[in-house]
Amino acid sequence: MLLQKIHDESIVHTKMKIHQDIESFFEQQEERPTFEEYLRARGHYLDQIWVNVWLTRVSNQVPRVDKRDFLQDRGIETEGMARKMIDHLFRTEVRDYEPFKVTDWLEETYAQEYEKWDDLYNHTMEQVQKREEVTQKLIKKESVLEAIKEKASDVFLSGYQSIYLYIRYLIGLQMKADLQSKPRYKRLDTYALEEKLEIEGNFDELHEQSLSYFLDELTGDIQKTNYDGRFYYEYETYGDLYSAFVWKNLISLAPSKVMTNLDDETKNDYIQLTGQALSKSKMKELVEEELESLFSKMVSELENEYIDHLLQAVDTPYDLDFHSKLYEEQKAEREKRKAEEEAERQRKIEEEERMMDDIFGREYGVIYDPNVEYVIHVGETNTGKTHHALERMKRATSGLYLGPLRLLALEVYDKLNAEGIPCSLKTGEEEKLTPGASHIASTVEMFHEKDRYDCIVIDEAQMITDKDRGFSWFKAITKARAREVHIIGSRNSKNMILQLLGESKTEIHEYKRDIPLEVEGNEFSIKHVRKGDALICFSRRRVLETASRLQNDRHSVSVIYGSMPPETRKKQIQQFIEGKSKVIVSTDAIGMGLNLPIRRIVFLENEKFDGTRRRLLTSQEIKQIAGRAGRKGIYDVGKVAFTKDIRLMRRKLEQEDEPVHTFAIAPTSGVLERFQTYYRDLGTFFELWDRFKNPRGTEKASLAEERELYEIVKGTEIEARLSLQDLYGFLHLPFASREHALIQQWYETIFAIINNEDLPEPNIKKRTLEDLELSYKKLGLHLLFLYRLDRRTEAIYWERVRDELSDEVHEKLQTDVGSFAKRCRSCGRHLPWNYDFPICDQCHAARYKRS
Repeated sequence: MLLQKIHDESIVHTKMKIHQDIESFFEQQEERPTFEEYLRARGHYLDQIWVNVWLTRVSNQVPRVDKRDFLQDRGIETEGMARKMIDHLFRTEVRDYEPFKVTDWLEETYAQEYEKWDDLYNHTMEQVQKREEVTQKLIKKESVLEAIKEKASDVFLSGYQSIYLYIRYLIGLQMKADLQSKPRYKRLDTYALEEKLEIEGNFDELHEQSLSYFLDELTGDIQKTNYDGRFYYEYETYGDLYSAFVWKNLISLAPSKVMTNLDDETKNDYIQLTGQALSKSKMKELVEEELESLFSKMVSELENEYIDHLLQAVDTPYDLDFHSKLYEEQKAEREKRKAEEEAERQRKIEEEERMMDDIFGREYGVIYDPNVEYVIHVGETNTGKTHHALERMKRATSGLYLGPLRLLALEVYDKLNAEGIPCSLKTGEEEKLTPGASHIASTVEMFHEKDRYDCIVIDEAQMITDKDRGFSWFKAITKARAREVHIIGSRNSKNMILQLLGESKTEIHEYKRDIPLEVEGNEFSIKHVRKGDALICFSRRRVLETASRLQNDRHSVSVIYGSMPPETRKKQIQQFIEGKSKVIVSTDAIGMGLNLPIRRIVFLENEKFDGTRRRLLTSQEIKQIAGRAGRKGIYDVGKVAFTKDIRLMRRKLEQEDEPVHTFAIAPTSGVLERFQTYYRDLGTFFELWDRFKNPRGTEKASLAEERELYEIVKGTEIEARLSLQDLYGFLHLPFASREHALIQQWYETIFAIINNEDLPEPNIKKRTLEDLELSYKKLGLHLLFLYRLDRRTEAIYWERVRDELSDEVHEKLQTDVGSFAKRCRSCGRHLPWNYDFPICDQCHAARYKRS
């Protein structure tokens, strides 16, 4: 039934297509063709019309199940056959189903029916004639409309000045009234209605400005606006009001001018073609595009007019000749003013460029100091780079070691004093002055560019690329004043350091590992932990949870993480060195300069959170940490293991590092001194730092922490009473400025300093390990202030308190690590040591079900 219905419809559709073909054939002939001529010309194509119509309709309208039945009726098995194959076979089989004989139908209809054929021809040619007449009429109409538009363009071009001067006059009248009667409102960052308007004064001071300044002011009224299909209410500006004013007067004036200048022939042609008179409103509609172009040009020119010129123009009633002359005079004066303003703007730009170059530019160039010999030590981790540099420093008459960690400075301090070389320690929050010492071990942030030494050692120089701390290495390398400067870094930092040193005298020492690294082929499981292993994860919580699991499995464990007091860290390391603990669990802090008897480095995680997102470890990060495996004289091979993705991580470990090409720069004391010859507030300093275009190959430090601290004291008594240098020094103190308790302590201490009051004592709590660690940081911040104020006697007492606190942290770790087992945050159930989520599967399923 369905197939027959489609067949009948296809015949009707085919006949319609044939008639369309006949009509097209008629149109192409110069004289009336006979039916036989048509068949000779088109006969080969007619049967194809049927095939195309039939196959298209039957293929699209027959369901697949009916297609299967159709094929099976013809003995074709379709079980398991693809859809495209079924469609193809169906089209093939149905092609010859009851074909419609087009030629037979045509001959039956027209072969002996000459009158019918002639009627069809006559009807077709009548339709062609009507279409041609309509087309010609449309062409004529388009020609008339185009003539009107061209006339409008000519009128607007030739009469532009007269139209502009009149609307300019009207704008001047409107503005004079507004300036005299309307208040001036305080500008808003946004014109949303949530912000209340405040009256700021009047508009007198705007008279010397261009109109564009006035158009940005608020009228005090509210307007409805359409944005992206949605309506909003917002405060209206004079720009909104005056744009509407210009448009209203323009459409009142300009179309009439076009009507006046339009010739009668064009007007009559329009009436004849449309049956309508050419009214003013119709003219506005016809030349709307030209009006919009005229409107845009006028608004743009008006915005550049000076307010005092517009007010001067309305002192005399409107007269075209008078206002044309006045306009030309004002235009000449405007061009002169603009030239003077541009010259002044250019002068300010050049002056600012000179100032910026004076403050910042000369600070960050290539080094060339013929009096300094730079010795560069580059190579992999654990290759003796620092040892060789320190040996040279020990033989010098005076020396300075600069390292990334207080613990490393403490290690050098202990080492030199143990070898009979008096050495002092300076780390900002700690000073240990050894009598007769001419050597100092320090953290890199404590470097002072005016001090001179015989030998300076700058460790972990590849950290010059670090976006937060890199500028400290930049300052140390570029401002080091010594006969010899030893720079220690990874191999991929060599080219960048050489580029920074320019033509200075340099000596390069490259180091290779004596002990090879070997990646284990099997994935690590915690039950495979052995003596001498260092397990690496990337958060304090994960370190403590892993250590808890190991301790509960009767392994003796040391732990290392970033927020741990250095003295505690030293004791934890010493336990491992002496064999009192067999395993160490650490964050990536282990990768910085700590030489330990580690047999195997185990990465429990392949990703870390970098402050913005979780990401895969880089090749350099893996090498820095993995390089701690193997210790000469103890292990012949350094082992490295991973818990997953071994092939990927091995490839990263073995690949050549991409050379680094950029390093971080930040303000130096010289920059701050030069800034103060121009300005006195840090808010401006931060703005200029943002605008300063850093040299190629460098990245500006964001100074994010300094800015956040500055916002706390901005506009307060603290900013008013401290010198810029002192205030910046307090902003720059190296403490954990994300901790609210420390920020509060920082603020209260500075407030006490400016009021000559006793410094507030740190609030110490000892209930939990977190309390102890935060209390330790509070003591460290307190000591930073004491040393900055040169109150060393007080500092000795608080250092003793801090040492006692670090002992308590160490004891707390010894006794409480076992309680840090990984548990579900929701129900408290124990979780596997390598479980990736904070809640268990059951709690997650319950939450999902509730949601």
